[in-house]
Amino acid sequence: MINAVGNRMTREIARQQSLAEQLERTQIQISSGKKLQRMSDDPVAARRIATIGTTQASMTAWATNVNSASALVSQADGVMESVSNLMTRARELTLAAASDTASPADRATIAAELGSIADELDALAATRDSNGEPVFAAGPARVMRFDADLSFAPVPSAADVFVIGGNSLSTGIRDAATAVAAGDKAAMNISLDTLADSISHVANEHGKIGLSGGRLDRIADGLAARGITLADERSAVEDTDLTVAIAQLNAQELTLNAAQAAFAKINRQTLFDLLR
Repeated sequence: MINAVGNRMTREIARQQSLAEQLERTQIQISSGKKLQRMSDDPVAARRIATIGTTQASMTAWATNVNSASALVSQADGVMESVSNLMTRARELTLAAASDTASPADRATIAAELGSIADELDALAATRDSNGEPVFAAGPARVMRFDADLSFAPVPSAADVFVIGGNSLSTGIRDAATAVAAGDKAAMNISLDTLADSISHVANEHGKIGLSGGRLDRIADGLAARGITLADERSAVEDTDLTVAIAQLNAQELTLNAAQAAFAKINRQTLFDLLR
């Protein structure tokens, strides 16, 4: 009889310890805001949280790349605007120099300005970003990753933009300056054709940069939408539902308190009472 009573007491103590542990777990879930305190609580959910976390970390890196690329595209767009204006100005000057009304002094002034434009173009081709890297890469265009299976160069290389037909844009303008200074109309006409082709080339490259900017905007929107979806899914798996948890806590407290009260009442009985 005594052994039976002792066994019941042991089992009751173990049950109350289990209730106390459950209560403590619920309290921690409420205070931390997280349902899972360790992987063993729900291995499947824990693995899903880890997978989502890895994806979120990658998406943070991709979003950073999008922001960097967008800044690069914006800077490149400003450079291309300047290049376009300079090329147009160079053609206007060459056209004026080819006129019969242009005097040798006029042509000398025009040749000097063309030389200055060529220098400006060389400086623009060497423009650097905030990190000190060339906006237009000297070698192959700089490729960046924006998703697990999506990478491209947001800005073309320097050769793509500033070289046409094997010659740099600035070389074409210096050739025009030489023709103007010499009063060589045949050479000036050739330079006018070259400049027209160069202006068209610059416009095409400028358009490509604009397309990259639009593409980056769409990628940013897509990443943001996916980020919200993943955050919601992770919250559903990982975060504590306070309404449910508080109700559960109250129920656990009532159960534990009742068990402790009953246990205390039983323990007040004497050995004689238990043996009767």
